[in-house]
Amino acid sequence: MQIINPATEEIISTLKEDNQASLQSKFEILQQAQPKWAKLTLQERISILSAFSDILETEIESLALILTNEVGKPLQQSRNEINGARARIKWMLNNAEKYLTDEVMIEEPGLKEIIKYEPLGVICNISAWNYPYLVGVNVIIPALLSGNAVMYKPSEFATLTGLQIEKLLKRAGVSDEVFQVAVGAKETGSALLELNFDGYFFTGSYKTGKYIYEKVAAKMVPCQLELGGKDPLYLAEDVADVVNAAIGTADGAFYNNGQSCCSVERIYVNEKIYDNYLDAFVNEVKSWKSGLPTLDGVYLGALTRKDQIAVLEDQIKDALAKGAKLVIGGKALKGKGYFFEPTVLTNVTNNMLVMQEESFGPIIGIMKVKDDDEALKMMQDTKYGLTASVYTANQNRAEKILSQLDAGSGYWNCCDRVSAALPWSGRKYSGIGATLSHQGLRAFTKQKGYHLRG
Repeated sequence: MQIINPATEEIISTLKEDNQASLQSKFEILQQAQPKWAKLTLQERISILSAFSDILETEIESLALILTNEVGKPLQQSRNEINGARARIKWMLNNAEKYLTDEVMIEEPGLKEIIKYEPLGVICNISAWNYPYLVGVNVIIPALLSGNAVMYKPSEFATLTGLQIEKLLKRAGVSDEVFQVAVGAKETGSALLELNFDGYFFTGSYKTGKYIYEKVAAKMVPCQLELGGKDPLYLAEDVADVVNAAIGTADGAFYNNGQSCCSVERIYVNEKIYDNYLDAFVNEVKSWKSGLPTLDGVYLGALTRKDQIAVLEDQIKDALAKGAKLVIGGKALKGKGYFFEPTVLTNVTNNMLVMQEESFGPIIGIMKVKDDDEALKMMQDTKYGLTASVYTANQNRAEKILSQLDAGSGYWNCCDRVSAALPWSGRKYSGIGATLSHQGLRAFTKQKGYHLRG
């Protein structure tokens, strides 16, 4: 399997892919080792994973460069991702004892009722390339904390980073036999589904998530899917600072080249501030520097996948054919690398692909609406349900709108953010289950109720 730098199109590494036999062998190693790992005290596991976080800090420059070279994001954004992963790990470690130790529910003379949180066993994590550290720790850390063994398949577009995660976990003290990496692309992922894991945790597209869900359903084990979104954002006419709102929401739409499941992908603006907002938004986008992601000051690096260029081109073509106006951008850059101009479309409608299908690239449609009711109707018009954002001076107004949206996260005067303390979950085509928060810690456990008389 060739690892290609998306900014230069150079082959930076060649790796041997796993096959069914090697995966079976790794799975059996995990099965044999898991009980011993589970017998460690929670504090021992916390100590090991704390050491892993410390190593991430020590090695951040070399890790960020590897990440940038294989996924194309600017070097500073790679550093930001690693630091963000460390912040999530800290929350998990600080709260593991609270949410993973036994809970006494009833204690009275002659009776005690307890909930125990047992590990699932051996879990399979098929992960994503856009934020391999962030989506990786969402699963790896709570799974290991709660006593599971982990088969981790990083995306074929972020495998070098996945192998670094493995190396550093083992340097921190995670047993060789408790964490195994599956190397490969689609075929490797499919082969993993044939093995009898005790849980499946996937981050990626709806299409692949649906396939996994159907494939493993008969096994009757947990299957969590963190999928994509078509996340809407609405700006009401009472926004206090339109320019700052435009700057912040432009970042929400284009950070990491828009390659985020919770990127802002549809913007609805009250007609009273529409012109001012659009001018400020476009000015902000024009101020960004594009280029080699290893250069200082670059905000937009390369797209990770070459195939995504055709998706963006199709969405733009469809929009223009249906009456949209191209304000800036609209095409791939010539030369080496998978670079695409930041693109803003206006005069958009909800029957356009750019307002319905996940873009996962530096492209946004901005629509003028007359009031909250029209904005709400447009925001509700989606098969996805990951996040939704409302910008207004009035919190009650924002919460009224957000409460009517079938999405896992709601934002008031912010967007495109994740907190380790809150559940990260999707509705409809955006997934099933939750990572992060206490729910994300307990997602890797089986609850057993003890009725103790005596």
